Amino acid sequence: MRDLPGPDELRNNGVVKNGARSTEPPQGELATGERSTRNRVVRSVLDHGPSTVSELAQRLGLTQAAVRRHLDVLAADGIVEARERRVYGARTRGRPAKVFALTDCGRDAFDQSYDELAVDALRWIGEREGDDAIAAFARARIAAQAGSYREAVAAAAPEERAHALARALTADGYAATARSAPHPQQGEQLCQHHCPVAHAAERFPQLCEAETEFFAELLGTHVQRLATIAHGDGVCTTFIPKSSTVSRAAGASPPPKPPKPPEPSTPQRTSGTKSEKPSPRIHNAIASASTAGRNPA
Repeated sequence: MRDLPGPDELRNNGVVKNGARSTEPPQGELATGERSTRNRVVRSVLDHGPSTVSELAQRLGLTQAAVRRHLDVLAADGIVEARERRVYGARTRGRPAKVFALTDCGRDAFDQSYDELAVDALRWIGEREGDDAIAAFARARIAAQAGSYREAVAAAAPEERAHALARALTADGYAATARSAPHPQQGEQLCQHHCPVAHAAERFPQLCEAETEFFAELLGTHVQRLATIAHGDGVCTTFIPKSSTVSRAAGASPPPKPPKPPEPSTPQRTSGTKSEKPSPRIHNAIASASTAGRNPA
């Protein structure tokens, strides 16, 4: 399990007192010890289920006051939550004991197998339905979460749409930013510094392709994916041409195509201003007149 976040509870006591440095450990060491103890508290709740302060104190060899202090920090960070212990059978008098259980955020601090589950599911789909089914799933997944992105981009000024999309992506865990391209007059770059589905996208590029298609449709222009975390790059980078951020509305239809040039026609004889072919009868008369008086060959 990774170190759980939390504010430093103890201040720096390693200061000079009466001309001599205190022998108390520095703040960094104290903070590390505090985090380690909080990790033990969380691990105990994970291993034994929702627990009371008394149960945690007994298992960890801590005082109840110390356990409460750590639980307060963990609750403030959204790692644990207090709830009433579920009672099976007849309830006794008095309020049920308060227990502390892990939240979804707390469980995410431990190793999960969501990535492996997603890869296995996509592989199963591909083996039975083919790659087209995986691509259809990827597009459906993007469509299901497209609403918030459309609202964010539609509400932004034309020159701010890439930044609005970056903020919406960040809210979904992509840590995205928008910045000018190396040649600002050409456009912008949308950078996603984190990808929650990178492990699955590494095996199934259809996830990245569907996302790129959605960006193009949302911004109303062709965009180009320059790099992806799934392919080993440090950041997912998408190039957005300048025209999409200034001159065209988000999601707007592309400009109408120019009229198709007329097909070339076969030259015809003209009579006055009207072109027409001679009728067969006139054609035969003309042919007879042209051969009149000639000896046959």
